[in-house]
Amino acid sequence: MGCASCGTGGSAGCQNNGHCSTGGCNKLNVFDWLSNMDVPAMHRFNIFEVRFKNGRKDFFKNSNKLDIVTGDPVVVDVPNGHHIGYVSMQGELVRLQMSKKKIKEKEVRDIYRKATARDLDRWTEARNREDTVMYRTKEIIQDTKLDMKLTDVEFQADGTKATFFYSAEGRVDFRELIKILASEFKIRIEMRQISVRQEAGRIGGIGACGRELCCSTWLTDFKNVSTSAARYQNLSLNPSKLSGQCGRLKCCLNYELDTYMDALKDIPEVEGQLKTERGSARLQKTDIFRKIMWFGYEGDNNWYAVDTDRVKEVQELNKRGKKPFSLLENETEADKVETSINSDLEAMDRKFSSSKSKKKKKKKRNKFRGKKPQQKAEKS
Repeated sequence: MGCASCGTGGSAGCQNNGHCSTGGCNKLNVFDWLSNMDVPAMHRFNIFEVRFKNGRKDFFKNSNKLDIVTGDPVVVDVPNGHHIGYVSMQGELVRLQMSKKKIKEKEVRDIYRKATARDLDRWTEARNREDTVMYRTKEIIQDTKLDMKLTDVEFQADGTKATFFYSAEGRVDFRELIKILASEFKIRIEMRQISVRQEAGRIGGIGACGRELCCSTWLTDFKNVSTSAARYQNLSLNPSKLSGQCGRLKCCLNYELDTYMDALKDIPEVEGQLKTERGSARLQKTDIFRKIMWFGYEGDNNWYAVDTDRVKEVQELNKRGKKPFSLLENETEADKVETSINSDLEAMDRKFSSSKSKKKKKKKRNKFRGKKPQQKAEKS
């Protein structure tokens, strides 16, 4: 999105609310990677993808053989009227998208014509009503005490129908609400429930990574995300860090999950402690891709890096009732020093603690020296 007003009804930018004809600030933009392919005109696919407010898309057939290109505003057939949208994709890429979404050509409605200046003016008048209608509807919802959150309102281009997008935890009985809205606004009402992830995608925003939200730029297929995805990736189970702007677990937790699952096949499961002559060692953390596991002995604050092959070897010895001298290979009692991850930190602690004690001793000496002349003066 190139400006702050796209899809949010803000006061900055081009104020087209996601309908920018340049295509530079629309959600779910499309790159047609088949546009440079030479396709015979007689075999040109006559179904187009049309984008509406906040990235909502649908497919329409060019039955009248109009000269349409990407970015053109078109008047399309919708139930009980007509609507206006911008062509976002054409050609063979549309065929691939239809097969992916399992949409049949018989289900596709028609494109009436290219939108004229008069059509666009009427559409602009209808869109200008959206903010006032949404604010008034929120007041009515609050008065009726319905457990629902109104997210957006989209007016049809002919001004005869409005779609209200809302989110709710469960089912909502809004029959009385529809009667009130229809009598007050004199239009047909359609209530459409969306998930909180879809709500975040329609509103848009910047994620913790510094980029625009995936759900508002390219992600349309929302899959289930569980806390086990965070556990497999050794992430801390902190809700504030794992939750996205929708309040649910971030969708990006699933992006690298398959890679982690493949890497975890080579990591041995350590359920208890590993027994050695130096003592029992407990697993502290695991570096999955480097295949290194960190262990700490009881009563020792240091962590020791052990590769996975050595861990499997120690586990086999423990199963047979044997104990190696240490987790580290070829380590004897004479070598039992400075192999831990925290040894350098402990050395720094000793250095700074010794310097602090020296400073305290100097201060005491200076105080003692300063008191001696005064005592001598009192005696005299």
